[in-house]
Amino acid sequence: MSVRVFAPAKINLTLNVGQPRADRMHPLQSVVMFADVGDWIEVAPADVLALEISGPFAGSLRDESDNLVLRAARALDPGRGAVIRLEKNLPVASGIGGGSSDAAAALKALNEHWRLERSARQLNDVAAALGSDVPVCVGARAAWISGTGSTVAPMLAPALHAVLVNPGAPLATPAVYRRFDKLGLGGDFEARSVANWRHQREAWSAVMLHGNDLERP
Repeated sequence: MSVRVFAPAKINLTLNVGQPRADRMHPLQSVVMFADVGDWIEVAPADVLALEISGPFAGSLRDESDNLVLRAARALDPGRGAVIRLEKNLPVASGIGGGSSDAAAALKALNEHWRLERSARQLNDVAAALGSDVPVCVGARAAWISGTGSTVAPMLAPALHAVLVNPGAPLATPAVYRRFDKLGLGGDFEARSVANWRHQREAWSAVMLHGNDLERP
């Protein structure tokens, strides 16, 4: 019996980034929401762990052995087998958290498939070790993230309409942050409490006010 889990695109509607800390990680504050478009993860029984990739952007994932989905499976339980089928509908390196969302969906699917009964908090602990975007993708709902991204607080937000446009030019996140540092961007920002948006007008006002600090780099 297989388990199928949706991996939605992650949208940072606001993103404030500070200068890197001593460990080179950047503090940030962001409102994150999730779209109704995304990838799919399906897991099925197998003796060994394997990954199969299909979909319109499958060809962009060349290093299959180091795919974040496989890393998530090994982090959850390194001794178990399964075939993981990734339907890659989201463009790679497009700033919408595709890899992180895929990893989070794999954690949830394998937790059910292997009957591990890990709690949401336990899954978040595993997710945090995989990358700063993965914990918020486990919940896959509107959230306020802070720290280096692994501190996640659910928030109130209305449904919003958006158009996602990808020009076909991949931008790897590490390269964007290197450019951010080279430009001398980022500074101390005032820590804000969890944002809660009751109406669309309130949401758009906040988006325009706080913006996205990674837009320039």
